[in-house]
Amino acid sequence: MQAIDFHTHIFPDAMAQKTVQYLSEKTDMPFFANGTLLELQAQMRQAEVCLSVVLPVLTRPQSFEGVLQFAQQLNEGYFKGEHSVYSFGCIHPDCEDVRGKMALMKQKGFRGVKIHPDYQTTDIDDERNLAILQAAADEDLIVVAHAGVDPGYSQSPRCTPQRIARALDRIKGEGKFVFAHMGGVNQYEEVLRYTAGRNVYFDTAYVIDKIDAETFHAIKNAHGIDRLLFASDTPWVGAVTAKRALLSMNLTPEEEEKILFTNALKLLGEDVVFRKESR
Repeated sequence: MQAIDFHTHIFPDAMAQKTVQYLSEKTDMPFFANGTLLELQAQMRQAEVCLSVVLPVLTRPQSFEGVLQFAQQLNEGYFKGEHSVYSFGCIHPDCEDVRGKMALMKQKGFRGVKIHPDYQTTDIDDERNLAILQAAADEDLIVVAHAGVDPGYSQSPRCTPQRIARALDRIKGEGKFVFAHMGGVNQYEEVLRYTAGRNVYFDTAYVIDKIDAETFHAIKNAHGIDRLLFASDTPWVGAVTAKRALLSMNLTPEEEEKILFTNALKLLGEDVVFRKESR
């Protein structure tokens, strides 16, 4: 069954291996790919993934232009049919003119942006991240946010289900928000209490081969099958491993199709998934 992998990471070839090695040592997590476009495509073929969404993380506001340029180059290659990897944009809560940068990314054809409250040392319900979420809602941009515990940080998580709920209560209008890792790594009781059932998406990145089936189904049933997205978190979990784990959850064929493909198709849009370039 074909799939869209909604949460992956790659880097420019010149820095990919070094970056992945550094992050692996910092987080004490093994890696299953070297962080290059070529390696990601090889994993996609093995897992029958037809599209991978790359999520760049901006750790310094000053890097905005450089990281965005790499993302643009990926998307130019994607729409030319050179590969099957589509990149979101990126933003940092300390960037100047957040609203202007969000509008710029919309203008350049990006469908969404990634934020990582822990790496960016800003709580999800901080006014700076609220400004990002509100601008995204106004520009009809998707936001994917790391949620829950991050192995690389010993301090309290900055994007907990309770903080997410507070943030959502502050946003005007309908946003398109994806809270990664089934709504929060290792915070599943809080997910069920605070965010399951809210008008947001959860992805399966990193945790799908670690979460027990009972907890997975509890979140699925409470949140709704239409708001779950298949994701691996490559290079930290391989796409083959992630897909095999999802398919072991005793889902119906219709549920599998929604999580693996249909939900992401609706969220990204046919113009992106089928390369229609009518943006």
